[in-house]
Amino acid sequence: MSTTLKGQITIPEGVRRKAGFKPGEQVDFKVSNRRITVVPKLIPGELEDEREIRDPKIRKALREGYQEFLAGNTRPIEDFFAERAAHGLKRARRRSGATIGVRVI
Repeated sequence: MSTTLKGQITIPEGVRRKAGFKPGEQVDFKVSNRRITVVPKLIPGELEDEREIRDPKIRKALREGYQEFLAGNTRPIEDFFAERAAHGLKRARRRSGATIGVRVI
């Protein structure tokens, strides 16, 4: 396989099929040294997920959660969502600097 004068490369049909690329699908290129990797273009939500997974804190939480799962420490999903919601509320309060109180009239 070689490049054209314009630098274009045609990916053989068998390779596209094995990789799961469909006609008209958008792709991105990742370059490392002299290696080019062709990957499907991510939609905004997937792109955000990829950025978050690179965050060391999120990677640590994922590792810890996986270890808990392997150890058999599981909990109902409702408990997980309640914990995450409470954690998110605490973060929102810290960011805004506001306190939530009750006003007696």
